[in-house]
Amino acid sequence: MRTTLDRIRHAILFELIGLVLLIGGGAILTGFDVHALGAIGVVSSLVATAWNYVFNLIFDRGMLRLRGSVIKTHRIRALHALLFEAGLLVLLLPFVAWMLQVSLWQAFLFDLTIAVFYILYGYAFNWGYDRAFPPPEAKARAAQSPSNAQSA
Repeated sequence: MRTTLDRIRHAILFELIGLVLLIGGGAILTGFDVHALGAIGVVSSLVATAWNYVFNLIFDRGMLRLRGSVIKTHRIRALHALLFEAGLLVLLLPFVAWMLQVSLWQAFLFDLTIAVFYILYGYAFNWGYDRAFPPPEAKARAAQSPSNAQSA
């Protein structure tokens, strides 16, 4: 499993990149006030950072218990992204409605659009993160792989 320091690095990088994309792209695409989007982005980022740490810890423990490994297949990555975003959507819905001064339904539609973006972004980010910073188990498997044996 990943170390606490690695999980913190993962969460911070994920949120910083996502925040830049949310505020910049969101203002252009939705027409909502950049300050409201900025506030939503910052609060969402803080909530998501905490949720990211807790969710990934629970998810990895569940994977270890059910599969005996934390190595994720493409299907598991997709499930991971969907469950993470569903939980975050529930946590943030009232705040988004209040900040944008819209109904819960409108906030839900806005949040759903953002969630779809973050599902795709989360999948891509986590794939890239795992390539840049492989979990210890993946490093050990790669070192044992016959294709990695050096010829004499």
